[in-house]
Amino acid sequence: MSVAEDMTIQSVRHLVSAAEWQTRVDLAATYRLVAHYGWSDLIYTHISARVPDAENHFLINPYGMTFDEITASSLVKVDLDGNIVMDTPYMINPAGFTIHSAVHAAGKDAHAVIHTHSDDGVAVSTHADGLLPLSQTSMVVMADLAYHDYEGIALDHDERERLIADLGEKHSMILRNHGLLTCGASCADAFLRLFFLERACTMQVKALGGGVKIQLPAPEVVEKVAGQARFQDANGIGNLAWPALLRTIDRVDPSYRD
Repeated sequence: MSVAEDMTIQSVRHLVSAAEWQTRVDLAATYRLVAHYGWSDLIYTHISARVPDAENHFLINPYGMTFDEITASSLVKVDLDGNIVMDTPYMINPAGFTIHSAVHAAGKDAHAVIHTHSDDGVAVSTHADGLLPLSQTSMVVMADLAYHDYEGIALDHDERERLIADLGEKHSMILRNHGLLTCGASCADAFLRLFFLERACTMQVKALGGGVKIQLPAPEVVEKVAGQARFQDANGIGNLAWPALLRTIDRVDPSYRD
């Protein structure tokens, strides 16, 4: 039976550890937040999180649910080979597994990974010069931003090595002609990085569409902001805003906690 035919979700809270359950709640909240801000793409993009007490397992969305339907219990637990390791009526998207397993397997602090196909993110991914230093937001993002050239729909596992090599030590990436990716030590960090990257892309699309001459800051100012951003980023960028974001999504629909 497919997800589209049966949306009944059975709670798995009693089947998992307290640490895994908290990760499930945070990840489900991240899905709802991405939907809330209008960055989802029906059922076709993905957010994943590493299971904290099972290093080689991570959680990802069931293929067929929209982001505003995701709950803590509906998330699917898989290993790095794409095998589903906990009983579930749902399946996963192979393309989502390819991208997310690559980042999780890299061994860095990528405990949460977000990938989007938002309008403005995809638009900027087509710009030959990538993200430009048009705003303070974009300059902050550029300090921790990588690029990966388009190779087709992400079904080829060989692409994983090239994606990780391009990501390097960065935590945000523009997938050229495709979309955006962010990662972090927590769902909170990955989401805050996405928030700023998405806004920077929106600002660029609006600025370049205005039909007026663009003012670029001096290179030394861009470098100064990059240094300031790296200092702030070292302290866990999501910690302060995350409780407020949870309150926001709780007001919209708290069912993600189920």
